[in-house]
Amino acid sequence: MFIQTEPTPNPDTLKFLPGREISPESPRDFATLEAAQASRLARELFAVEGVTRVFAGNDFVSVSKAEGVEWIHIRPAVLGAIMDAIESDEPLFDAGAGEPDLEAAKSDPVVKEIIEVIDTRVRPAVARDGGDIVFHSYDETSGIVLLHMRGACAGCPSSAFTLKQGIENLLKHYVPEVRGVEAVM
Repeated sequence: MFIQTEPTPNPDTLKFLPGREISPESPRDFATLEAAQASRLARELFAVEGVTRVFAGNDFVSVSKAEGVEWIHIRPAVLGAIMDAIESDEPLFDAGAGEPDLEAAKSDPVVKEIIEVIDTRVRPAVARDGGDIVFHSYDETSGIVLLHMRGACAGCPSSAFTLKQGIENLLKHYVPEVRGVEAVM
């Protein structure tokens, strides 16, 4: 199996493209070892010393490393872990593992509009860089939207700029009720 590797804007995250679907239903984020227990793929990757986060997109896996750990030292183990998980007979994820639950929030028309803009205009762009941004909540009193930064976007040095200059302006344009955007950890 050949797995392509691409850099992301976040120097602590690499994007791995194995040439097959990874999580076609929805992206999945595993920010902790505890969360990784619900996924064969994430467990294999967190077993590599220095891995701090795993994000599975439609056809890629973004892996984040700890500061001070060099990619040259862990990249072969990460590639091996991805191959082992994909080539096993086990599913890569347990049902619902790593997926956000937004059903209750979608009943609000403003929230529905915010999610639509994020899903159609923001998420495809950040997926190209190995990341994802998903809706967390909206406070109608303050007009503030809280978003989760996932994959390469989590901890990326340029994510604050992208959030304020790009996403905030975009949401304000399409959803006039939005007055600001902030990241949730």
